[in-house]
Amino acid sequence: MLLFTPGPTPVPESVRVAMAGETLHHRTPEFEAIFERTRTLLFELLGMDEVLMLASSGTGAMESAVINLAHSKLLSINSGKFGERFGKIAVAHGIANVEIKHEWDTPATVAEVMEALNANPDVDAIAIQICESAGGLRHNVEAIAAAVKAYNPAIMVIADGITAVGVEKINVTHIDCLISGSQKALMLPPGLAIMGLSNAAISKMGSGKGYYFNLVTEIKNQRKNTTAWTAATTLVIGLESILNRIKDEGGLDNLYDITARRAHATREAMIALGLHIYPETPADSMTTVDDVDAKTIRSLLKKEFEVNVAGGQDHIKELIFRINHMGLISAYEAAWAVNAVELALAKMGRRAYDGTANRVFNTVYFGL
Repeated sequence: MLLFTPGPTPVPESVRVAMAGETLHHRTPEFEAIFERTRTLLFELLGMDEVLMLASSGTGAMESAVINLAHSKLLSINSGKFGERFGKIAVAHGIANVEIKHEWDTPATVAEVMEALNANPDVDAIAIQICESAGGLRHNVEAIAAAVKAYNPAIMVIADGITAVGVEKINVTHIDCLISGSQKALMLPPGLAIMGLSNAAISKMGSGKGYYFNLVTEIKNQRKNTTAWTAATTLVIGLESILNRIKDEGGLDNLYDITARRAHATREAMIALGLHIYPETPADSMTTVDDVDAKTIRSLLKKEFEVNVAGGQDHIKELIFRINHMGLISAYEAAWAVNAVELALAKMGRRAYDGTANRVFNTVYFGL
């Protein structure tokens, strides 16, 4: 079965082998050396002033960012399930929240963000997804962040890059907190959250907020190559392994290039089959198709052609299917995934199979 869900993604064999060694105690020089090497690799990946690894899902990193960086009011961008989550985190901690809400295929604009800031002068942090994976949407975070900082440099910009880090090069010039997770483009099992922080964010945190998610406590420890609490040792070992493999296979720029080509080729293949791409501004993390037969297509892909893709959530649960592009995916596997969609459509009697999807995918991906 080919796993093409947008998280968890397949874990490469080399990474599984690296994580299969004897368990290390996290308070030892041996693990501290691994931790130090992994931190160095994360600085290259994120491009931020500080990096952290938390034994948590991505939601834990979202919560830690909100409680440590939003002191008066949060402006959250809700174009999907995960944008909605930022607002719920704020409310759970008694932090005032104002929300810009859209349908899940619609990105936020600079103009409406500025309108919200003008109407809410007490906003001191904004939270936004780079890729809103609920619908595969790409917000123009870089432009929004630049406008926010031009308006008030003291406003913290929290960017959820859980399905964007490792997919594309992110301009972090105006971002104060960049969040990622292990089970997406970093091709690890779930359970490790990764954060990049600006010096401005570190300064604003003061002594930090919370207990387990007090980022100031973590920074003090992780700068000494240890953690405040029990480290996710096996996942950190796996993270070092996958980041080194990415370097060995051409580096980050090469990974970004092949991911972008794969995403573009898949979208074009779907369009050539007469299917519709759901979001107005698609992210390269996944291809999302909205279709009245989405549930049937997903079922056929899994049962007949051994391709496991994701559906949606909430009101679009059965109206979309999502094909993952995150991670080290071979071209032949991606080509089979689009071919399987065409075979499913033929089996449903919607179009005759003629190899269109494969032809378009290969033409676009290989630049033929």
